[in-house]
This record gives sequence, structure tokens and C-alpha cells, in this order.
Amino acid sequence: MADDGREESLGTDDDSDQTGADGSLNNTMVEEGSTLMRRMEICVAEAEKRSGKNAVSMQETYTVYLIETRPMDAVAEGRNPAPDCLWRRYSEFELLRNYLIVTYPYIVVPPLPEKRAEFVWHKLSADNMDPDFVERRRVGLENFLLRVASHPVLSNDKILYYFLTEEHGWKEAVYETGFQAKADSRLRALSATFRVRNPDKCFMEMKHYSDELQSHTSQLLRARAMLRCEAYCLYLCAHPCIHCSEWSAIEKEMGDGLQSAGHHMDAYAASIDDILEEEEHYADQLKEYLFYAEALRAVCRKHELTQFELEMASQDLISKKQQREELATGIVRTFSLKGMTNKLFGQEAPEQREARLKLLEDLIAEGEETVKEKTIERAEHVEKAWVDIQRFKEQKDKDLREALINYAVMQISMCKKGIQVWSNAKECFLKM
Repeated sequence: MADDGREESLGTDDDSDQTGADGSLNNTMVEEGSTLMRRMEICVAEAEKRSGKNAVSMQETYTVYLIETRPMDAVAEGRNPAPDCLWRRYSEFELLRNYLIVTYPYIVVPPLPEKRAEFVWHKLSADNMDPDFVERRRVGLENFLLRVASHPVLSNDKILYYFLTEEHGWKEAVYETGFQAKADSRLRALSATFRVRNPDKCFMEMKHYSDELQSHTSQLLRARAMLRCEAYCLYLCAHPCIHCSEWSAIEKEMGDGLQSAGHHMDAYAASIDDILEEEEHYADQLKEYLFYAEALRAVCRKHELTQFELEMASQDLISKKQQREELATGIVRTFSLKGMTNKLFGQEAPEQREARLKLLEDLIAEGEETVKEKTIERAEHVEKAWVDIQRFKEQKDKDLREALINYAVMQISMCKKGIQVWSNAKECFLKM
């Protein structure tokens, strides 16, 4: 990760964190020291397949997810009221996340689970309507909501609250925020990436880290999918002792031993489905951080854009001040069409010159204000983004450490089970 030296100089002031991208509190429900997770129990309880007509009146099949919420104070008091329930489509989760990305460009917004299966091996279906895939996506959507609801800033957004509690009308509330007009175009962001001159070194290191994180995680998931295919074939098709039961039919003296060993191996082979299904859980955890890499990169791109806009505003201001100086002194320091025109046709009238000076003074005053605004915008983004990046780093280290430890424990358990099966098979062979 990038240098952590900013941690000492940057505070984690809760009041500043609750402020929206435009410096207002219009979209937040601020409760000091509290996140939505402390006030509301949230879960995505089930998924349901439905059919209906889309926007162009064509029949389609889609999946909806049941969101259940319950106030935490009722749970703490020992009451168990019926949860409030509503259904949401995956596209509605996408709309919520897009709104959060635009409204809070300094936050590493949690990613959604994949829309279509990636890094699948042959036993898994790539169909997004497959029941196993839908179930894993349900778990991923719940994880997304819990991530957002536990974030110190995102959890207090009113639109999130509407998403969880208002079945109808929440989309209108999203669009009324005007977030789409605030979204940075990809062309502008790409232009800033290549033309920015002095980006913050820490953000450039973080962007490089996000590229590396995505690359290494993709390679790991791809290799794991290939290994799972081989493991599945090994246990169910190619393992020699699985055929012991059939072999025992033609042996008289060794038949009982072969048959007993075959039973042990058959039971071991049958357990491979459960083992590989458990592995998918850990693969989904890795996929989350594969998608987190893009969220981290988006924060870095926003820094590049704010820095580029500041540089362009500063350059434009310098140019206008130079024009004012040339006009006031009559000395043209650089080649210009205006300077050539003056030499060919003479100097402009004093009234024209005064009018131009007045216009330049006004433009310079506007330019200075723009530079001031862009400087503040850049500084605020750098400060808030770095605070959230450090929060993300701590979360990532904790999550991946736990996932890898649990994966190792699962592999150890599987190996112990294999040792026990082979020990039993050995005893059977010794009795032949």
C-alpha cells in the first residue's frame, strides 16, 4: 500500500465526514457516533424469480430480492416485531451505488456482487438465473448493504434510508438529487489521467496498488477455477480406489477388503460437492476485493480530475494576467496574432484599450475565485479520501486475513478427512 504518513496529519473528525460532496448536509441524517447498523437490523432474506414486461413492452424474466429491516431498539428491548419488507431488483442496487459514487467521490464505495458469473469451473453454471448463483448473489447483496450501513458517512444518507424503507418513490427521490448531472464523464476523467502534471504521489501509488490488487486477485481466481475442475475430476472420475467395490465382485479372497475400502472411498468422493461449495464462499470474498480495486481506482481518478482542473484554472489565470500586463505596457512578450495585428494596423484606440483592460480585470477576478474554489475542492478531496482509504485498508487487511485463515483451516480439515479415509482403507487392505 501507499505511504501511511498522512495518517498523523489527517484527522477523522466525524462532523467533517458527515458533509456531502457539495459541503451541505441535505442528504444526510446525522446522529453523532452512530451508523445505520446500530439503529437498524438489515438482511436480504430471499430471492424470487418473476416475469413481466420491460420498458419496451417485451416479456422478460428477472430476479427480485426481499429486504427485511427491523429497528435495533426493539431487538435490544427483547421485543421481536415483524420486519418491514420490500422487494428490490439488482438494477435498483446498481442505481443506489451509482448515486453513492457520485455523491461521495472521496469514499471507496463497497462493490456489488457480480451481475454474471465470472471465473466459473465446469460444475458451476454461468447462467445468472441459476439457483446457486442467485443465492450467492443474494448473500453478496446483503453484504453490500451491511458494508454501506456500517460506513460512518454512507450510512447516514437519506437515499439509503429510503432504499431500505420506501418500496415506492425512492427512485424519484434519487433523481431529484440531480446526481446524474454531477457525474464526471469518462472522457473528462481519461483526459485528466493523461494530462495532469502534478498529481499527489500517494494517490498515484494507491492507483498502482489497485491495478496490482486487481491483477493478482484475477490470476488467483482463474488458477483456483482450473484447480477445482481438476480436483472434481480426480475425486469423482479418476481415483483408482473408487472402483474397488466393482473390482471386489471378481475376487474371492480379497473381495470383502476391496469392497470395504471402496465404501470408504465412495463416501469421501461424495463429500467433494460440499467441500467445493464451501470453497465458493471464499472465492466470493476474493471477488469482492477484485471489485473493490475498481472502487479504489475511482477515488484516485477523482483526485486526478480535481488536480487537473486546478492546473487548468491556474494556467488560464496566468495567461489572462500576462495579457493584462501586455495591454497595460504595450510590450508583447510572446508571439500572438493580436501583436502582429497591432504592428500591421497600428495600436487600438484608448477607449478600446480601456474596455479590454476592464474586461480582463473582471476575467482575472473570476479566475482567481475559480482557482481558490478548485484549490479548496482538491484539498478537501485529498483529506477526506485519504481518511477513507486508510479505513478501507484496515478493513481489507482484517477481512482477507480472516478469509485466508479460514480457507487454510478448511483445507486442513479436508486433508485430515483424507488421511482418515486412507487409514481406514489401509486397515481394509491389511485384512485381505
